Amino acid sequence: MTQPEAKKPEPKSTADEPWPVRVVSQKVGAWIAKLGWVWVDGQVAQISRRPGSGVVFLTLRDPSADLSLTVTAHRDVLDAGAPELAEGARVTMHAKPEFYPARGTLSLRADEIRQVGLGELLARLERLKKLLGAEGLFARDRKRRLPFLPGRIGLITGRASAAERDVLMNTRRRWPAVEFRVVNVAVQGPTAVPQIIDALKVLDNDDTIDVIVIARGGGSVEDLLPFSDEALCRAVFAARTPVVSAIGHETDAPLLDYVADLRASTPTDAAKRIVPDLADELRLIELARNRLDRAVIGLIERERHRIESWRSRPVLARPESLIDQRAAEVTALRDRAGRSLEHRLRRADDDLRHTVARLRALSPAATLQRGYAIVQRADGHVVRAADEVAADDLLRIRLASGELAARVGSDE
Repeated sequence: MTQPEAKKPEPKSTADEPWPVRVVSQKVGAWIAKLGWVWVDGQVAQISRRPGSGVVFLTLRDPSADLSLTVTAHRDVLDAGAPELAEGARVTMHAKPEFYPARGTLSLRADEIRQVGLGELLARLERLKKLLGAEGLFARDRKRRLPFLPGRIGLITGRASAAERDVLMNTRRRWPAVEFRVVNVAVQGPTAVPQIIDALKVLDNDDTIDVIVIARGGGSVEDLLPFSDEALCRAVFAARTPVVSAIGHETDAPLLDYVADLRASTPTDAAKRIVPDLADELRLIELARNRLDRAVIGLIERERHRIESWRSRPVLARPESLIDQRAAEVTALRDRAGRSLEHRLRRADDDLRHTVARLRALSPAATLQRGYAIVQRADGHVVRAADEVAADDLLRIRLASGELAARVGSDE
């Protein structure tokens, strides 16, 4: 047996040997054809039924992104799966991607179209709700507290809508000085989600915005579907600025309510939540001032009574009495000190006189006064015995009054 010839690899395109447009187009078509048949989910943005034609043209849009594809289907396929299909409806279709080389466009060719009913939409929302909840997008501990008095509020809502009027009018009625930056977007339909996400990014990047309000009036479940979109929920979760959800009526509960930092039951309720009431705040300030006045007056009265109680005491009623008492004590101490000093001086004087008397009694002068004399030799030695002198010695005789000079005579 002969071996089959190996397939030669296709030459690569180079600057010297580029591929013609037809080759590139053929290769793109071949790669797209490999995808085969797929199930596609999207929102119908446009339907074109041309009279006399068996082909229906649809524009299928991604609800979460600004992307769309053209879809062609036979009229029988549409009538069998979704005979009452209208723009804005959610559909699931079995289609095959096709590339048209002549126009260089990509489209889908559908052989089965199913319109998603309300029950299926609600089931999808419930599955998405469980998914986002499991990821922590609804966690209460990550919700941020709104500022007490925001300086500037960002508002995302429909143009000239009742929701815009309710938020602006009721907020300014409560706090006239509040400032707004309003971004008008589509709040339903295939373009709603991309526009709301873009507006959210613009306001979140504005440093002057303290809180963002997303508001819409009531509507059917289908009308409120954009506010349960996964991309919008994740964008709100990632925002740095606190977000308030004010969608529909109190009974409406899109997924945005669970992700937002604060859920308002209506746009009017949002106005009550984002700013305080000036009249209430003035009344509270007045009440606080009255309480403060009463507290200060009560404190002053208590201190005044305390001072009067202190002043009624004798030490403060007659403060000079303390000085008089101390002066009397000083006088008494001074008198006692004087008497003690005088007594000690008299006693010392008596002792001195007694001492003088004893000294005088024992003094040689007193002895001389009684007739005695003191005999001294020339050298001053007191003569006490006769043998202490010799003949012709000069003697000095001291008397009570005066002195005498004498010479010692001989025994002969």
